[in-house]
Amino acid sequence: MIAVVQRVDKASVTIGGESYSQINKGILILLGIVKEDSLEDVKKLSEKIINLRIMADDDKKMNRSIVDVSGEIMVVSQFTLAANLKSGRRPDFFPAMEPKTAKSLYDKFIKILKNQGTSVKTGLFSAYMKIELINDGPVTFILNSREYIKT
Repeated sequence: MIAVVQRVDKASVTIGGESYSQINKGILILLGIVKEDSLEDVKKLSEKIINLRIMADDDKKMNRSIVDVSGEIMVVSQFTLAANLKSGRRPDFFPAMEPKTAKSLYDKFIKILKNQGTSVKTGLFSAYMKIELINDGPVTFILNSREYIKT
């Protein structure tokens, strides 16, 4: 499971020219799910993200988590994060999990974040979306659940 986490002043999702969801100060998570992912990946990655100290304190230092600042979270599915770009010029999406199973893990990821008491908004799974954001910093991190799971 791969996540691009961006600290934002605001972010919004538009689908078919219509506003779908939006957040103010918080984090935008672009989430890619790969074939090998499991519920353990969901738990480890959501726990890592919810506790990341990437929000600014009063001294503008990254010392607070999204929960500490009562920030909002937006989660948008993005299967292109699972692309294999090692050879050729066209992305190979074979590593991405098939949509039905990926949607189940995506929903579980969101549920875990909501259970932490955070406000969570989403995109629409597998829809063509326009994402707008104002990156705060910019602060952007790329996380892979495989780095947090012991095998």
